[in-house]
Amino acid sequence: MEIKVDDLKGAEIQALLAEHLECMYRVSPPESVHALDVAALCQPEVTFWSIWIGPLLAGCGALKELNGEHGEIKSMRTASALLGKGVASRLLHHLIKEAKVRGYRRLSLETGSMDYFVPARKLYEKFGFIVCGPFDGYKEDPNSTFMSLSLNVA
Repeated sequence: MEIKVDDLKGAEIQALLAEHLECMYRVSPPESVHALDVAALCQPEVTFWSIWIGPLLAGCGALKELNGEHGEIKSMRTASALLGKGVASRLLHHLIKEAKVRGYRRLSLETGSMDYFVPARKLYEKFGFIVCGPFDGYKEDPNSTFMSLSLNVA
């Protein structure tokens, strides 16, 4: 699997992100959807990666810098045909490593609280994320689960 910084201009990545947003609005109330669209993912504080298996887009994910010591994972998505193939684990490992390189002391995320999101929450827990309270302007929401990972930075 090859992970690379992506400029979000390719048709494949735009289609995957459109699928991601459509899915989030299908499984969550609109006021509880915190997924970013392409324009928001192109902001300077966000770095976006795509992950490929040969010529096939396997997934994507982003890091948003909240401040010099705190980052947020955004837009984690695996292509439907590749679910359960280790794509998300590989990408999450990459995002955590990048957060450490940047000197972040904490990495946080918001995901859904519904059954649909159980696999995502289990993945994050496997990597050491724990449930926390809302961060960076998020509000308590019964449809959201907030998670955070403390990073040991040298």
